[in-house]
Amino acid sequence: MNASGALDLLVVTPPTRLEVYQGLSGKFSALETPVWAGLIADFVRRNGYTVQMLDAETEGLTHEQTAQRIAETDAKLTLYAIFGQQPSASTQCMPGGRKVALMANKLTDRPSLVTGPHPSSLPARTLREEPYTYVCQGEGPYTVLGLLDHLHGKCALKDIPGLWYAEDDTVHYNKSAPLIEDLSATLPAQAWDLLDMTRYRAHNWQALDQLDNRQHYASVQTSLGCPYHCSFCCINAPFTRPGIRFWNPDTVIAQIDTLVEKYGVKIIKIPDEMFVLNRDHVLGICDRLIERNYDLNIWAYARVDTIKPDFLDKLRRAGIVWMAVGVESASKFVRDGVDKGRFGDADIKRVLQMVRDNGLYTIANYIFGLPDDDHDSMRRTLDLALDLNAEWANFYATMAYPGSALHPLAAEKGWPLPEDPGGPGWIGYSQHAYDTMPLPTDHISAIEVLKFRDQAFDEYFGAAPFQSLIKDQFGTDAVGHIQDMLKGRLSRRHHDEPDYYDRLVARRKAATGRS
Repeated sequence: MNASGALDLLVVTPPTRLEVYQGLSGKFSALETPVWAGLIADFVRRNGYTVQMLDAETEGLTHEQTAQRIAETDAKLTLYAIFGQQPSASTQCMPGGRKVALMANKLTDRPSLVTGPHPSSLPARTLREEPYTYVCQGEGPYTVLGLLDHLHGKCALKDIPGLWYAEDDTVHYNKSAPLIEDLSATLPAQAWDLLDMTRYRAHNWQALDQLDNRQHYASVQTSLGCPYHCSFCCINAPFTRPGIRFWNPDTVIAQIDTLVEKYGVKIIKIPDEMFVLNRDHVLGICDRLIERNYDLNIWAYARVDTIKPDFLDKLRRAGIVWMAVGVESASKFVRDGVDKGRFGDADIKRVLQMVRDNGLYTIANYIFGLPDDDHDSMRRTLDLALDLNAEWANFYATMAYPGSALHPLAAEKGWPLPEDPGGPGWIGYSQHAYDTMPLPTDHISAIEVLKFRDQAFDEYFGAAPFQSLIKDQFGTDAVGHIQDMLKGRLSRRHHDEPDYYDRLVARRKAATGRS
């Protein structure tokens, strides 16, 4: 511990929402608790150091106000935790962190460390281009702890696992930090007490029947990683090997007990990439929740091919109300091209109906612009979405996220990326930003993909069968909310500068010598 009484660590979640989500950043989006920031904060203080958290996003602070708070706090180390609300969101949040760090560096000479999937994916580039003293590659806890030990004179920089740093204009990288094998023993809790838990807000769809009561919301991680290898996903970027590790059910339930009993939280997200997978894990958590009868509203992710009939009754009785399912594309050929499982339309329809028959709501996720997509396959995907008529749907344009297999593939094909000279930078990886910049496919341009994605959103949520379903399930207020959402058109650069993307394509071709 810092003998002077000064704070050892400040964990910062920078403000990013206005740039990332535009007009959707208000009543239509969530304010999620920062999971990894909370896990690292609790880990650090369990190891004897003092820590505070600054969730500037949820406090509604500007970049300038956040930088001022960092300077005033004067911690020995500031950790910028750049994660976002899903693994792919780390890259789109980098510009917000950069703005804060540049301003903070003018106010204080204290060192800083950045962690998250993006820094783990591009550590050398992050160290070279971004305004942080150090970069963490990997999960983070051991690297943060080692750096604090160094700042207290207990070890040398070269001994800190997972750390990238520069000395004498030379970039250094130490050996990787070991993966945390016993999650329950090492990361048993998030530091909820260091946050204002009254500020967090659920997604609009998770509370369609209680839109004015979306507070008291939190995210609880129950596993890390994913055993699958979808080429558009960067979930495993912070980990030294693919696979999945689990917190034991008792540790998970202890977290939920704290949320319910101390903070009155009843609406919960399980952000695991693959919650419905391991039978003992899933049913162990469900059995304990059923015993408590908390009347929760939980949502979790699953793949079409991991949902088992005997899971569903217990999931619903445990309070898992929403199941998010990755359909991605109606084309098996397109799905196979990105290693997305071996299932067909009939399997998708059967599984989603099975979920509904057991009293759960479904969120279906779709991706337009996968490498083998064309206009016909994207239209078939939208037609499938309309036919399935899930209680909610997310429509994405394909991005070559750093850390995914698509990122080097895009460079190999000569496709422009947001970080290219003349491009919008990392904000181009946001699905909802003005400067969003998806990939082209082998058949159609990036702008055609983006136009189709935006039109698909309007068509799906404006469809009479969907609005009728919402009215039946959640009432007329929910329908009005969705109609208000449809009025909030996203601004896109391609509307204002139709030749913008063509200029980037030409620049990329000139730089690579491609015809």
